[in-house]
Amino acid sequence: MSVQTPARTTGPLPGDAPGFVSRSPMTPRSGWRRRLTRLDEKGAPYAYVSPFFILFGVVGLFPLLYTAWVSLHKWSLIGGQGDFVGLKNYADVLSQPYFWNALKNTVSIFLLSSVPQVIAALLIAAALDSGLRARTFWRMGVLLPYVVAPVAVALIFSDLFGDKFGLVNHLLGLVGIDPVQWHKEVLPSHVAIATMVNFRWTGYNALIFLAAMQAIPRDYYEAAMIDGAGRIRTFFSITIPQLRATIIFVVITSTIGGLQIFDEPRMYDQYGLGGADRQWQTLTLYLYQLGWTQKNFGRAAAVAWMLFLIVIVFAVVNFLVTRRIASKGQR
Repeated sequence: MSVQTPARTTGPLPGDAPGFVSRSPMTPRSGWRRRLTRLDEKGAPYAYVSPFFILFGVVGLFPLLYTAWVSLHKWSLIGGQGDFVGLKNYADVLSQPYFWNALKNTVSIFLLSSVPQVIAALLIAAALDSGLRARTFWRMGVLLPYVVAPVAVALIFSDLFGDKFGLVNHLLGLVGIDPVQWHKEVLPSHVAIATMVNFRWTGYNALIFLAAMQAIPRDYYEAAMIDGAGRIRTFFSITIPQLRATIIFVVITSTIGGLQIFDEPRMYDQYGLGGADRQWQTLTLYLYQLGWTQKNFGRAAAVAWMLFLIVIVFAVVNFLVTRRIASKGQR
């Protein structure tokens, strides 16, 4: 005759060791719950950030890779993909003097815009960080040029820098300076376009600097004032060192934007070709001309990838400089 033993309960029984707690065997349902919990803990963070990567893959990574594929083929607007030519499009672009002229113009306009832009933005941010009345009004005022459409800014400034009836030449004539050929000479045209860029982006960068300045502990300034330091000394000895990372960020972003400048030189005259002698034709204008004027999409894609590689070079320089500054700060 078989004897059935009663099922063990989850609580301790008489005779068990102190602190002993018996557990019921794990059921399949509880095992699946634990697996789902672990999967949720590990996969939830990736699910939260996945929309960004999906969007980046659709509108960023895929066009970039597709442009590289186009640059390796003969490509026309009607016929589409042609024969595979390898790096011939790159070699043809590098052999064209117009490409090097566009690269020189791009770097020149970038230098004339980024350097004064960063300096002016620092000074404006320092003024906004001081005890001004109606600070909110002035902070909103410096951002207004950024809100204006780039096309409107380019049209207005192209009239201001007119060769014959421009306001700038009229003001120069009042002080005895001969009219400047803003649309014919190389350097004056670069200065005019850089002025448009500075007008639009200086206030935006000033607000970035202002946000970084307000994060600096005020104890530093109070200690400097006790030691007898003035505003200029505290600006160069406290503010600038504390803004090193922000300055690098603004410089690199303005560099990338300067290398990709298109709206201002495109709208600087009614033809949008970069001048009669290509005196202010940038890389993006040269790319536009190859693609939509000459219908040579293979070479245009090659120029786009060269511009992308130039941006990558500046990004690598940014990383190296940032890491070096960070290591000095730790020391």
